[in-house]
Amino acid sequence: MIPWSIRNGFGRYGGWDIKLKSKNQMTANYAKLRMKVFLRMLVLILLALVAVDGLYLLVRGSLGEGGVRLLQYVTGYEYEHALSIYESVFREHWEIIMLVAISAFFLLFFYFSLSWFTKYFNEVNTGIDALIQEDAEIRLSPEMSSMEQKLTFVKQTLHNRALEVQRGEQNKRDLVMYLAHDIKTPLTSVLGYLSLLNEAPEMPDEQQQHYLRIALDKTYHLERLINDFFEVERYNQQTIQLKKQMVDISYMLIQMPDEFYPSLSPAGKRMVVDVEETITVYGDSEKLARAFNNILKNAIAYSDDNSTIEVSGKVHKGMALITFANTGAIIPLDKQDKIFEKFYRLNDARSTNTGGSGLGLAIAKEIVTRHAGQIEMQSEDRRTVFCVKLPLISQGGQDG
Repeated sequence: MIPWSIRNGFGRYGGWDIKLKSKNQMTANYAKLRMKVFLRMLVLILLALVAVDGLYLLVRGSLGEGGVRLLQYVTGYEYEHALSIYESVFREHWEIIMLVAISAFFLLFFYFSLSWFTKYFNEVNTGIDALIQEDAEIRLSPEMSSMEQKLTFVKQTLHNRALEVQRGEQNKRDLVMYLAHDIKTPLTSVLGYLSLLNEAPEMPDEQQQHYLRIALDKTYHLERLINDFFEVERYNQQTIQLKKQMVDISYMLIQMPDEFYPSLSPAGKRMVVDVEETITVYGDSEKLARAFNNILKNAIAYSDDNSTIEVSGKVHKGMALITFANTGAIIPLDKQDKIFEKFYRLNDARSTNTGGSGLGLAIAKEIVTRHAGQIEMQSEDRRTVFCVKLPLISQGGQDG
């Protein structure tokens, strides 16, 4: 994910977005190619006409005398003999000679035309070969620039899809690794404490109750982790039904300082809410509350002690704009695009200790996205801000 931006298109080439052109645009781009081929053919036709006209003049016209002199010079005959041969061979069969000449020029013209088209086909074929070559650059003639851009677009698209496949495979491996690690940690604790209880039946009741409470807490944590995981998967598969109604976002946000007081007070943190009086959206109140809670849990976990978490809400350009800001260590730029990924945690050791599963922000993003909204993040100067944008009016009733 890229904070504060939305990716458009499939790739870039030379700093410009490459997009498939409309039929009219493609027609205009091939005008140069058509004109070049037309001029070449016109030149060939003119040359053929000049050659045929010259041959006609040589056989039947004013150049005939020169033809006789040439035959006389080549054969060494007398003029009258050379003239007789010239008339019997050339002038009496001039129709056949002209037909042969026209046919020869037509075949020559057709051959050169095919060679030009073959040249362009070879260029396109070379460009197609370059599609599957990692470092090969696609270069076509200037009049084939439109085809060059299209092939480059396809090459970039194939490259992006290959990267997506690689990322998908890597994400699957990471998912298995993270899930196994996160499930194993509380499960090991549960097994450990239950083993102690089983091996020491004479353990004092107070100590037994203590171990049972710890085992139960770890079991609840394990249940939450598994539920979070399956909830993310249900969102991804579009199987969760949103129960939409009019939701008062202002009232929902105002209640949060009291709800999070137990999490804020131990570290001397506090929450300040500044919202406009009435911000109403059409959505699933339970799911939206879950998204806001997950964002706030992240803000609490990564904010400095004795700091203030600021929550604001306002209407801006037909959207409900809700921001959550906290002061603490900034999120490095190279990690900001991963913050909404499943199981991603900025600090593994800290998140594990605080019970984070790395799924909270992924769930928040899925919820906001299902409400036709956007969630963005910016982190700089020790200040991290999450911004949620929700449409004030959503068409279409309940989403499935």
